[in-house]
Amino acid sequence: MTQALLIEIGVEELPAIPLLKIVSNIEKSWKNILEEYKLSCDFEFVYTPRRLVLKHADIAVKQVDSTVEFFGPPIVAALKDGVPTKAAEGFAGKCGVSFDALGRGEKNGKEVLYFKKEEKGSETVSLLQEMLEKWIASMSFGKMMRWGSRTDEYIRPIRWLQVRMGDASVPVELFGVASDTKTYVHRMVTYDAVEVPTIDAYEGLLDECAVMLHPKEREAKILAEFDALESTHNIIIERDRALLAEVVAITENPKALVGSFDELFLELPPEVIITSMKEHQRYFPVFENGKIANKFVVVSNAYTDDYSKVVAGNERVLKPRLADGLFFYKNDLKNGLSTDGLEKVQFIDGLGTLADKIKRENNIAIRLLALYMDRVESGTGQSSAVLEKAMDKAVNLAKADLMSEMVYEFTELQGLMGYYYAKALGEEELVYEAIKEQYMPVGEGAELPSSVFSSIVAMSIKLDTLFGLFSVGKIPTGSKDPFALRRAVNGIVRIVTEYDLTFNIDDIIALLKGNYDDFDTNLLSEFIIERINKSLDANPSVIASVLASGERDINEIAKKVTALNEIVSSDAFKEQFTTFKRVANISKDLDLESSMEIDIALFKEDAEVTLYNAYEKVVNSTYSDYKEELEALFGLKRELDSYFDDVLVNTEDEALKINRLHTIGSVYKTFRNIADIKEISV
Repeated sequence: MTQALLIEIGVEELPAIPLLKIVSNIEKSWKNILEEYKLSCDFEFVYTPRRLVLKHADIAVKQVDSTVEFFGPPIVAALKDGVPTKAAEGFAGKCGVSFDALGRGEKNGKEVLYFKKEEKGSETVSLLQEMLEKWIASMSFGKMMRWGSRTDEYIRPIRWLQVRMGDASVPVELFGVASDTKTYVHRMVTYDAVEVPTIDAYEGLLDECAVMLHPKEREAKILAEFDALESTHNIIIERDRALLAEVVAITENPKALVGSFDELFLELPPEVIITSMKEHQRYFPVFENGKIANKFVVVSNAYTDDYSKVVAGNERVLKPRLADGLFFYKNDLKNGLSTDGLEKVQFIDGLGTLADKIKRENNIAIRLLALYMDRVESGTGQSSAVLEKAMDKAVNLAKADLMSEMVYEFTELQGLMGYYYAKALGEEELVYEAIKEQYMPVGEGAELPSSVFSSIVAMSIKLDTLFGLFSVGKIPTGSKDPFALRRAVNGIVRIVTEYDLTFNIDDIIALLKGNYDDFDTNLLSEFIIERINKSLDANPSVIASVLASGERDINEIAKKVTALNEIVSSDAFKEQFTTFKRVANISKDLDLESSMEIDIALFKEDAEVTLYNAYEKVVNSTYSDYKEELEALFGLKRELDSYFDDVLVNTEDEALKINRLHTIGSVYKTFRNIADIKEISV
């Protein structure tokens, strides 16, 4: 027999971000609890800012009866001279019976003590208290609260509780709040508790009282209203998915409204306006003709026939924030860009101040610029002298906006404000674009710097952080990476491969390590290699095979992995690869660093001549890329198969044997210039 079950936990307004982080875990936790109590069934978890709700259309009214078997110690250990041992008595106690009630059974070929009992399933209503306590305890929101005189804690105080099975109220208590048949609706409808006559009436009652229970329905309503507003006002509303989810989580009766602000604030950089709106007010920016407009969209939670006061109130709230922003902006432009004061700002223990960091970054940037000068000159049309001067200025000004009033107020705009100030103050495009792009890419799949010049600035910052932190022993361990060093390496890998830049790990380490205290550079090299392994999208064995070749240039590693992975991923490769595995196995004991000379005068079989000629043609040809070269090498399969069929490699004639091993080893060694094929698994 089944019945409907409704659980509603009423709380003070839940903070959106902590809730959204664990929504999926909340649902999963209840699923696990249902399984644990043998009450598995379909259910729906929904929420509003003031309630967490579990809805079950059908849940068993009691657990299924079950048979439980207990296997105890072997008989030889359970009885001594016919008298039960402590092990036997302990087993009986575990089963909740006397020793005489135990029987005998067999387990793993041994006769053991055995007991079987029938367990009656418990009534579901008798289990709900314990189940709900477990569920509440499983919710890891982070910071928790205590209220009143209570010592237990939760994310927000619990104000009401409704647990209904069928239409009967189940006596449950959480945090001193007893379950009832009442709920609370939108405060602008009534502050009083409202009776819920039946489970079936619950959602309809909430709907009548301005509470949309389902988050997906609230989201759909907001998006539909966005569409209507765009059509009515001829505007484009930025649909920030994270902000939308947050707004859905803090509203019960969402209503999208258009507000406006004075056009004079459009003098501000768009990002300042957007940040003021989104971060502080949860407003959605509005665009007209591709540019930010002096409008915004607020999603109100009010319940009223006249939203004009809601709009006016939000306009009043936004104005002083934009006014502050404009004041900071004008002051910063008046004061100009300067790094004065950064010599007093500590970076990290052992690595000095931010002024010290800038000096190190400058040193790195100038060295990288020299390395990539041809590329930068061709891309910009500027001379090396001009570029060196521009690079010096870009690096030195990159962190200047940290001393600005705007960045002090809006820290997330660091770099971006430097770009606007540098541009407004007449710096050249190379400089202000590099300032803007200095932290790119900020994450996986994020935008890259727009030029090699900007990329050098971005890499310099990342490289200094990497070298610096490794030099003072702040190395990521396990999942802990507080300084985002893994992300820094991933960013370097993406920049290098996107712009086809030479970046030999060992050479770069040798070039830059003198700027830092002595440390084990092998740890840094291994860390970078490990990140390459994780960042490239390919068969892991392909990546391993390329790395095993000894290649240390990030760009070349990526090219080799891409080429080899494409070949290995083909349908025909698995069948073909047996031959090349054999090549690798035969060559495993050879000294690949030796010359491995082949004496053609020792060839006895036609297959030897055929393979040698084909191999010589392959190694003496010119290839446009690694894929073409690999295809030529794998194209030796036919000749290799004939060789293995017709030629005895391990012949008793030592000279002949060595010559044949060198033939096969040479093929393997040529592969190994690109990838160690013995590492490939398909």
